[in-house]
Amino acid sequence: MAKRTFEHGWFASEPTSLVVQPTTLCNLDCVYCYLPDRLKKRDMTVVVAAAIADGIPAEWPSSGAIDVVWHGGEPLTIGTERLTGLMQPFEQLRTEGRIRQVVQTNATLITDEWCDVFSTYDVAVGVSIDGPAAMTSGRVDRRGRPAFERILAGIEQLRRRDVAFTVIAVVGKRQIQDAPLILDFLRDLGCAQVGLNIEEQEGVNDHDGTPTKNEARRFWRDTLDWALANPEMEIREIAQLLDFLALSRDQRRADTKHDLIPTIGVDGTVVLLSPELLGTHAPEYGDFVAGNVTSEPLSAILRRAGELRYVAEFSRGIDNCKTACEFFAACQGSHAGNRYFEHRDFTVTETEHCKTSVQALVLAMSDLTLEGNNGA
Repeated sequence: MAKRTFEHGWFASEPTSLVVQPTTLCNLDCVYCYLPDRLKKRDMTVVVAAAIADGIPAEWPSSGAIDVVWHGGEPLTIGTERLTGLMQPFEQLRTEGRIRQVVQTNATLITDEWCDVFSTYDVAVGVSIDGPAAMTSGRVDRRGRPAFERILAGIEQLRRRDVAFTVIAVVGKRQIQDAPLILDFLRDLGCAQVGLNIEEQEGVNDHDGTPTKNEARRFWRDTLDWALANPEMEIREIAQLLDFLALSRDQRRADTKHDLIPTIGVDGTVVLLSPELLGTHAPEYGDFVAGNVTSEPLSAILRRAGELRYVAEFSRGIDNCKTACEFFAACQGSHAGNRYFEHRDFTVTETEHCKTSVQALVLAMSDLTLEGNNGA
């Protein structure tokens, strides 16, 4: 087989999303957070935001819209005036339908003023909450106080103002046995979609209290059962798997181009492949920085991506996965960040994320299919 080059290999020539860090600060101190500088306050300037917007070439996107995701630390700590100032350089792109503004928030700071911003800029709002109070106990402030009631108050503001929102829930050891309880709660919140992130070892979250593959398999079986009975709420991971299964056999076997997921820090530095790499340092990879948008356009930075050691190694890792893994068609090599934080190696072929979020889900779907066939 011919050796893959970067230009014709595993990576897309343009991104579908940009992760943009308006501030390093977070008002919470969640026990599983991966951000190393969340207790420090460094804010992005309008100069950096304008450099990002100006660096989006006229040919992007070739279809749809690019998500500009304001995320990590807590975007709302910067205040409405500052964040709208950062959004302003993207406004023409937004009105042209070329980008979509997205905010991922813990919801504790949402007010009527924030809802005005979300409505004015047509912001897609994602809220982080893990389920009922006992399930969300890992989300605490710096004094260790539960943030649950403050999160609910923010969600109520969104509902009162008819601002649609989605949810991301972290599923750790304390939640893994209770899929129906979690999903009933999230459905009743009124969210349009929920993403279920099985807890991972990433960034500074390196403890060993993450769920096992067998625990995750049971969790996904319960989730699939729940989804069949509650079609009104979309579960991201199930929707993605069903979309894959709906493809033709040839389409399922075809290689998928990976998004480089450019993540831009408050100072304009860019890391690729995984937002969790921002602020990370390693002897063999340095600071993972691919460039800075204040000195060159983002498109130019991405064109050089194949020269970065960690990007090239991840490409080899995907090749390794395709050769060795029976689940490859479903995940296409999964995520670079998990490989690094679990193994300090981008070329490995299996991670805990693979086992709990891909393999366990596919096996759970197979379990239910077999049960259905046997019962037919």
